[in-house]
Amino acid sequence: MSDNTNNPQKEALLSPKNQKLLSNPLDRDNPITVQVLGICSVLAITVQLKTSLVMAISVVTVMGLANVIISLLRKGIPPRIRIIVQLTVIAALVILVDQVLKAFVYDVSRQLSVFVGLIITNCIIMGRLEAFALNNKPWPSFLDGIGNAAGYGWVLLAVGFFRELLGSGTLFGYQVIPNFLYEMGYENNGFMILPPMALITVGVIIWVHRHRNRSLVDIS
Repeated sequence: MSDNTNNPQKEALLSPKNQKLLSNPLDRDNPITVQVLGICSVLAITVQLKTSLVMAISVVTVMGLANVIISLLRKGIPPRIRIIVQLTVIAALVILVDQVLKAFVYDVSRQLSVFVGLIITNCIIMGRLEAFALNNKPWPSFLDGIGNAAGYGWVLLAVGFFRELLGSGTLFGYQVIPNFLYEMGYENNGFMILPPMALITVGVIIWVHRHRNRSLVDIS
């Protein structure tokens, strides 16, 4: 006999409300294009797509776990020290992620340098802990953390993609622009690997996203 009907646990885990916790930050409530949070790290480590991917995975890991931990502890955290507790949890997770990166992808870890540590002060993570994890159960908190981190991550990857492709002619360190184009006079855009172009690229992505979702912008 089928067990697909009347399964409250399954319905709760996959409810439309929970699905929106994952999907909304990818588009309608994106932390970068809509809320304009976490811009500093986007500008700092997107010269190469590889570093962008590693940073995105790191933030997804830290944010998902931090949301769950804070949600589990929420009833026992005194309000006066909640920020300290949140920072302690994030710092511990960031240290673990940093050690894993040094153990398995040391070259990327060196390229990211201090920016992995700056995950601790990422306003997206602190904002979701304060606004969501402190007031919700672990499973929704986990989905909210993963969703917002993924929303941050795809913008990070998009910026890294265009900066590396147009600035160096490579993706993940491999040349993708054919040599015959260089022989015909094509040159890499050196400006793309400079910090100002990261800001301009993010600005273009924000403009395109908001133009496509005009209802998100208050034009009154």
